[in-house]
Amino acid sequence: MMTSIFQGRSLLKEIDFTKEELNYLIDFSAHLKDLKKKGVPHRYLEGKNIALLFEKSSTRTRSAFTVASIDLGAHPEYLGKDDIQLGKKESVEDTAKVLGSMFDGIEFRGFKQENVELLAEHSGVPVWNGLTDEWHPTQMIADFLTLKENFGKLEGLTLAYTGDGRNNVANSLLITGAILGVNINIVSPESLFPDEKLVDQAMKYAEKTGSKILITDDVKKGVEGADALYADVWVSMGEEDKYEERINLLTPYQINMDMMKATGKDETILLHCLPAFHDTETIQAKMVEEKFGIGEMEVTDEVFRSKHARQFDQAENRMHSIKAIMAATLGNLFIPKA
Repeated sequence: MMTSIFQGRSLLKEIDFTKEELNYLIDFSAHLKDLKKKGVPHRYLEGKNIALLFEKSSTRTRSAFTVASIDLGAHPEYLGKDDIQLGKKESVEDTAKVLGSMFDGIEFRGFKQENVELLAEHSGVPVWNGLTDEWHPTQMIADFLTLKENFGKLEGLTLAYTGDGRNNVANSLLITGAILGVNINIVSPESLFPDEKLVDQAMKYAEKTGSKILITDDVKKGVEGADALYADVWVSMGEEDKYEERINLLTPYQINMDMMKATGKDETILLHCLPAFHDTETIQAKMVEEKFGIGEMEVTDEVFRSKHARQFDQAENRMHSIKAIMAATLGNLFIPKA
């Protein structure tokens, strides 16, 4: 029997996968979404056990992995930062060996990319990166699925990401877009431009796929012609002391209706990996408003609730795409090499 091109593989970062493989995962996500909507069972992981390791808290990633596991017939076990000793009392290598002997697959959401790589190296089972400080690959499959659902294609579309241009989401969008032939504009202040090595890497992919890469601090130039505007929080987890600096730096990069109009396209969509600071309905947002006098950060409430908004479709798609990733790498599926 022919084994799948995905069987037993880990998803640690996008650069480990080809354009064809990423496109397959996107299309397989759409297929599993369709099965879910029709109520057709798809229990490819019957009897499997999945460890969900979370150093960083999460709404979407945890919910998506839990529901996806159960839909696939697997049992998910959540291990939070107080449940595991990852690198504190027990080395990542030793933890990996223990978990790999008990579980069939491991999800990791945490700080160091090195840790997710070590888990994959020593556990002997597929490991899926639910987010590290460097990469966010499961988010990408959901993001590009959402783009494809809206435009019927990926190649030749233009996505403009505004804000902190050197965080994990910006890194992943830059590389994944270049691999898939999507034009990626990173629109941010020069001090927050992505790492030059990463840009060079994206350019190499872009040469093959025809993707255009633009890194600019000029908002007008950066959003013109964009099919999607993409925002992320201005202050990432672990950077809570940087609010004032980021608000001052990034206020010109806020996605508002003027920016939407500046794309020159009526059908431009808003993407946001959430949570979003679009109003003051959270404790943190109230604190920011009291301290800094700003009630909306990376996106205005008007745009967030407008006809352009697709962030909740995108959030739902986290579950379908994570399900596709787990089923493809652990489900003994017959997927001949394209």
